[in-house]
Amino acid sequence: MNPFALIQNLVPQQALSEFAGNLAASENKYVKKALIQAFAKAYDIELDDYARGRLNDYDSFNDFFTRELKQGVRPIDDQKNHLICPADGTISQVGHIRHGAILQAKGRDYDVGQLLADYDDGQYFMDGSFATIYLAPSNYHRVHMPFDGKLVATRYVPGTLFSVNNTTAEHVPDLFARNERLVCLFDTNFGRAAVVLVGAMIVAGIESVATGKIRRTPYIQHRKHDLALAKGDELGRFYLGSTAIVLLPQSANNDWLAHISHGEKVMMGQAIGNIAQ
Repeated sequence: MNPFALIQNLVPQQALSEFAGNLAASENKYVKKALIQAFAKAYDIELDDYARGRLNDYDSFNDFFTRELKQGVRPIDDQKNHLICPADGTISQVGHIRHGAILQAKGRDYDVGQLLADYDDGQYFMDGSFATIYLAPSNYHRVHMPFDGKLVATRYVPGTLFSVNNTTAEHVPDLFARNERLVCLFDTNFGRAAVVLVGAMIVAGIESVATGKIRRTPYIQHRKHDLALAKGDELGRFYLGSTAIVLLPQSANNDWLAHISHGEKVMMGQAIGNIAQ
């Protein structure tokens, strides 16, 4: 095993994330100032695109990390048949779900039913398509709707908290299907679709507009919803981390590769696919 992945196996992932979460939530002026300034300097973060343009404008590190954009800086592609990118980041992988397998990295794939923690749901996405978007620490960390749809269910799945960068993806089997995640299921004009928010090392939490911030439990949490959301609406956010995975059924007849490819930098709101209506 790669040394970086091996170290992650040895560290107390949950305890480390809980500790980081407590620090990140602190509104102590000295703690928050030190964390925000160090992070902004380390990742060369500029605030030109954000509603609050000064580091001192944020109440905590979490508030800074989930900072909101200025109105209009991420235009939403409004063509009816276009699927948009749900987040700023990098296309980690993109393609078709063949025989139930999703590509994780070169030479590694994982099962769609395992990712969703429900093999019946996984069967629905057989021969569908997927896009995996990696959100780097410097990115905007809110996740938006890639399509119009009705949120009908969420499923919180406890798990490990490995880093989700390329190095780990290349060396840790079933990475995204092992890490903590929130599965969001939608009814759309082209069938059932899903967006999976995957946690990572030091991720202090995952939140959705339907559930609020998820309380970690050792068991799966199933919730039903009836919430209509438009393309571009906020769906959720990460408190540090991580990765968003979009799953479409075969009935969507989507062609990702006409718009995006592996390793491409993307921004929330841009067209990344062409779906059948």
